Amino acid sequence: MANVVVTVADRPYTMQCPDGEEDHLRELAALLDTEISRIKQSVGAIGDIRLLVMSGLMVADRLSEAIRKIEGLEDQIKGLRESRNLAQMQVKELEAKFTERLERASAKLESIAKTMI
Repeated sequence: MANVVVTVADRPYTMQCPDGEEDHLRELAALLDTEISRIKQSVGAIGDIRLLVMSGLMVADRLSEAIRKIEGLEDQIKGLRESRNLAQMQVKELEAKFTERLERASAKLESIAKTMI
């Protein structure tokens, strides 16, 4: 485990994280700190706990919105896959019909050719 010092709301916090995840932890702390700064600018001075709760809710709201978008994109992907599968089945059916008609035409042509010889 690695120790990382992050700064949130102008206060340093020593956190532990798995080795190699230090930069990610710093990014998360920066995201939280950004939300705290936004709230401070719009609301003014409020208690630290309330400030952290509000910023946590803001981050959670962004996460919730991202999850909804991901779910919507997953639904679109599912629909596109279903459409692709249907189109592939239709292509196979058309190929089979085309092959059958081509074979019939070929047989007719062979029959005509035999009668001409």
